[in-house]
Amino acid sequence: MADTKPDKPGFLSRLFGRKAEAPAPAAPETPPSETPQPETPQAGGSPEAMPSPPANAADDLIPAPSTVTQASPDIPVEEKVAPELAGADLQPVEGREPEGGGPTEPMPRPAPEPMAEVAPEPEAPAAPTEKQSWWQRLTHGMRRTSSSLSESVTGLFTKRKLDAATLEELEDALVQADLGVETALRITEAISAGRYDKEISPQEVKTILAGEVEKTLQPVAQPLAIDRSRKPFVILMVGVNGAGKTTTIGKLSQKFRAQGLKVMLAAGDTFRAAAIEQLKVWGERVGAPVIARAQGSDAAGLAYDALEAAREEGSDVLLIDTAGRLQNKAGLMAELEKIVRVIRKFDENAPHATLLVLDATVGQNAVSQVELFRKTADVTGLVMTKLDGTARGGILVALAAKFGLPVHFIGVGEGVDDLEPFAAKDFARAIAGLDEAA
Repeated sequence: MADTKPDKPGFLSRLFGRKAEAPAPAAPETPPSETPQPETPQAGGSPEAMPSPPANAADDLIPAPSTVTQASPDIPVEEKVAPELAGADLQPVEGREPEGGGPTEPMPRPAPEPMAEVAPEPEAPAAPTEKQSWWQRLTHGMRRTSSSLSESVTGLFTKRKLDAATLEELEDALVQADLGVETALRITEAISAGRYDKEISPQEVKTILAGEVEKTLQPVAQPLAIDRSRKPFVILMVGVNGAGKTTTIGKLSQKFRAQGLKVMLAAGDTFRAAAIEQLKVWGERVGAPVIARAQGSDAAGLAYDALEAAREEGSDVLLIDTAGRLQNKAGLMAELEKIVRVIRKFDENAPHATLLVLDATVGQNAVSQVELFRKTADVTGLVMTKLDGTARGGILVALAAKFGLPVHFIGVGEGVDDLEPFAAKDFARAIAGLDEAA
């Protein structure tokens, strides 16, 4: 007998909800022989003879009706998924239509309004950068000092007569402006002469102030003269930490090169690696060779080697940098004395100039610096830097009155052109807040 057990549906059929197909009715089996044989009688009943099928029985078979796959009642038709998405958590997203539906109407969009054509504005030609004059840089750099002095001094005489109380306040204001006691007394006397118990305008006070400051500074306003008969002309740079010695050396070397002098630099600040590298950068910028050693080397020995190299190269000027040192450190000051002694072994007249670089922001502390460095290194001149960063620029007037040392250069910025030879009249008018003199 043929196996009438229905076929078990496969995995995909079960996934898509198909039922097992009912088997088609099987045709009666026929023996190999064309003559039908009677069946063997079965126990418990009389045998029944099976009629033999006609010869064309196969042609008379009625075909089984085709089966239609029905969706499983527990899985809705619209939730059928593709095999590759089987097992995925496919939940509807609120507010969104299911994909694959009918075509949707496009949302109407307003027609864009035509933009008015705007003619591009012609680009204005870039204005050429006008280089400021030294007077402009000086007054701009000293605006803190001049503003402070003007507010404290000229404000005393606004709608007020000149009396004893006013003169006393004026003297205190001048001392607090770091002009020094001696200069303050002289300015007070000049203002009070012939004007007691009278009104005086702030402009007249500024004019008298500038005149008295100029009188104090005029004797010390001396340019640095390079004696070309001394080759090399040795300049030793000294000062405390952060005063700006290395930068000042770079600026001076560029000025000397512009004068046609052959310059050599010596990186004598062997305690600070950054100072060595900084001086090398300046040397490359101005085209001057730099004599340097490793950090921690003997500074006196390096100065001696630099003197020999400068003489062999025929250099006109040798600028020697030194390590910054506090003026109250005896050990460091003794080392500076050693450098001077070693230089003089090579040339008894060297160094030909010893410049003390002063930071204007230290105010009255500059007085003690001048006193001690003058004893240790025989300072011959001053360079005042960073006047643009303080309201204490008046300290230069006090130093000039107390020590009388030449003031060669002043600096009001970081640029090369911001270090210039000192001029007493320009400085006096700038500190008083007056316009440039004709």
